[in-house]
Amino acid sequence: MSTVDASTVDSAVGTVERPTAGPDLSRLSLNQKTTNSWGVAQAVDGCVRAGVPAIGLWREPVQEIGLAQAHKLVRDAGLRVSSLCRGGFLTAPEPAARRRALDDNRLAIDEAATLGAPCLVLVVGGLPEGSRDLPAARALVADALAELAPYAGERGVRLALEPLHPMYCADRAVLSTLAQALDLAEAYPVEQVGVVVDTFHLWWDPAVFEQIRRAGDRIASFQVCDFNLPIPADALLARGMMGDGVIDFRPFREAVDATGYTGDIEVEIFNADVWAADPDEVIATMIRRYADLVL
Repeated sequence: MSTVDASTVDSAVGTVERPTAGPDLSRLSLNQKTTNSWGVAQAVDGCVRAGVPAIGLWREPVQEIGLAQAHKLVRDAGLRVSSLCRGGFLTAPEPAARRRALDDNRLAIDEAATLGAPCLVLVVGGLPEGSRDLPAARALVADALAELAPYAGERGVRLALEPLHPMYCADRAVLSTLAQALDLAEAYPVEQVGVVVDTFHLWWDPAVFEQIRRAGDRIASFQVCDFNLPIPADALLARGMMGDGVIDFRPFREAVDATGYTGDIEVEIFNADVWAADPDEVIATMIRRYADLVL
């Protein structure tokens, strides 16, 4: 476990607030990236110690210890897997690169099925290198989805299309709005393709609550974290602990609940200061902020 001095922890997640008895944590999930210094075993143990009943796993740390061992650790601890991150990156136009991407996504679907994850989160990919043709990149995503959706459905895994904030459109995700994700998802049975509602990526969109209502049972994953300012040099690390940024979370949670979604609420944070802090203290603060700001 990493250690930092108190001032660093305060800077990373605010003054650490140990959770008190009472909040309903039955839907809370720790996305593994939030405690990035922990491997699967440490993250599972941390969830058990804190009373967090679910975990969102990432493929790379799962592969480090082996799929079977990761599955056993989660199962023996009595935790749920809320999601597996991530598949996607489907915008390569060259045939060989495209085949590799599709093969890797089929492997990711198989991994999710073994882990008992209800969904595989897809970050669909940005513009191909040297390209400025955004419609063509989006068409490549649609073509790939046509191949992957039936494969996922046969294995009991739902593909969860994640629209990312527009600042990531060029390099990570040519889907920027929930409406765009739903336009793709609605071509498939609901058990094959759904969408991710992530507050960090969608808080800015004036149509977001209308689109959440439209999504209905297409919502496969609900993720929360804050949008921090100033945006760091590495924009990927702009996510923050709930309450440290500009997002009003409760309206999102209420809107998602109103669709009938009863699944896990996953806290996924990419932030260098949070990652440097004591992971147990990060989880303690996460629980408190979840109870105060999300529920």
